[in-house]
Amino acid sequence: MSTVPTRLLVHALVREDGTVDSGELYAVAGLLGMTDQQVRLCIKRLVAEGRFTHEGRGRKALLKAVADFTGSISPDVAYVRHAYRQDHGLAPWDGVWHLFAFAIPESNRTSRDTLRDTLRHLGAAPVQSGLYVSANPIEGLVEAQARHLDVAHAVTCLTSTDLRVGGLVQPPALAAALWPLDEIAARHDHLADLAQAYLDRLAKPDGLTGPEQLAMFIQLAAAFSHAMEPDPLLPPELLPQPWPGAHARRLTAACWTALSETGTHAPAGTPVPRLFVQYEDLFASVPERLT
Repeated sequence: MSTVPTRLLVHALVREDGTVDSGELYAVAGLLGMTDQQVRLCIKRLVAEGRFTHEGRGRKALLKAVADFTGSISPDVAYVRHAYRQDHGLAPWDGVWHLFAFAIPESNRTSRDTLRDTLRHLGAAPVQSGLYVSANPIEGLVEAQARHLDVAHAVTCLTSTDLRVGGLVQPPALAAALWPLDEIAARHDHLADLAQAYLDRLAKPDGLTGPEQLAMFIQLAAAFSHAMEPDPLLPPELLPQPWPGAHARRLTAACWTALSETGTHAPAGTPVPRLFVQYEDLFASVPERLT
């Protein structure tokens, strides 16, 4: 059974012209272990929410996206490129910790929670109440969000090369205490296992059908997003070595190359899914020597 939600599958199959071919959708959904009833109900909800329009019936129907809803598994190009640079020692750590403190009253709880979520999304970890730390220079992004939330006056940014938390001083020990490295590593291990399994399948002489390739691509993209989204991209100097993230990203790039070279994801002249193009652009932007 697939771990890809039906709604996410529909969004992932939106083509460059904004349409989703229902025949392709049902075919890929079946390969991912979804029932026709699941797909029908999902389409009905998406249309009722105004996210898609619907023309035709059954597998011959055509869905049209009202907006781009590739959503949560769309790659952040700059973020992923930085990860590959780190993997190859091209973004060494300068030994500086970046700290962020804020004191936002309960009366402005929504802004406080949003700022906290932003810090976590950017890879910062809580040190104690109202104090977060990052190994990467994210001040510009944090300050921009604080200004947007109108709480810039309550935010303090500082740097230090002498961070001590609960008696811990050594940077790798601090990283292990502040970030859930075991959980992050486990997600990358899952991604690596999936990518390796797909590489083994792609190496077999019998080819893949278009729906089979799309199902494989979507599951790979979902696993890549699942591994990368919570990864703070700590510098290699702070991580156990060898780090599973570097291995998983290398296998993902190799799997993507093998998938794209099969050329069966869309018939000639048929628009390809936007998400496929986004990943194509992503890996094209990463120098081959880094993948």
